[in-house]
Amino acid sequence: MAFTARELDASVADVFAVLTDPTTYPDWLLGASEIRDVDHNWPSPGAKFHHMVGVKPFVIPDSTEVIDVEPDRRLKLRVRSRPIVVAEATFELVGDGTRCVVTLTEEPAFRPLADIVRPITDPVIHARNHRSLARLAEVVRARRSAASA
Repeated sequence: MAFTARELDASVADVFAVLTDPTTYPDWLLGASEIRDVDHNWPSPGAKFHHMVGVKPFVIPDSTEVIDVEPDRRLKLRVRSRPIVVAEATFELVGDGTRCVVTLTEEPAFRPLADIVRPITDPVIHARNHRSLARLAEVVRARRSAASA
């Protein structure tokens, strides 16, 4: 399991609003590109957003599905990157009105495969998620600045 955490100068509500807005994912999540569509009931369990994964010109269409959501506390997603990667990514938030810690835990959905590839994939996923959470902080900061302007 790849685990990453970051403290942000923002409320839990501000961070959760960005996490539950799929249109922001290409701005902060490394590897995400164009959002193609979002189910009308997003972010309810079972809802998906459809996106492109990869770096141009090597992008493929895929989707991300909500497994579980607890507003302002937790968002668990099933992420796919065809042809073989299916993972579960869990964002958890704790904090107050001015600061919050967001953690991101990501692991392959198929446990037997996870045990085999974990020594190679976990450090790479951790590095990607560390940079993604730094970019998430920038997006949250920019959104807050725009709202107060």
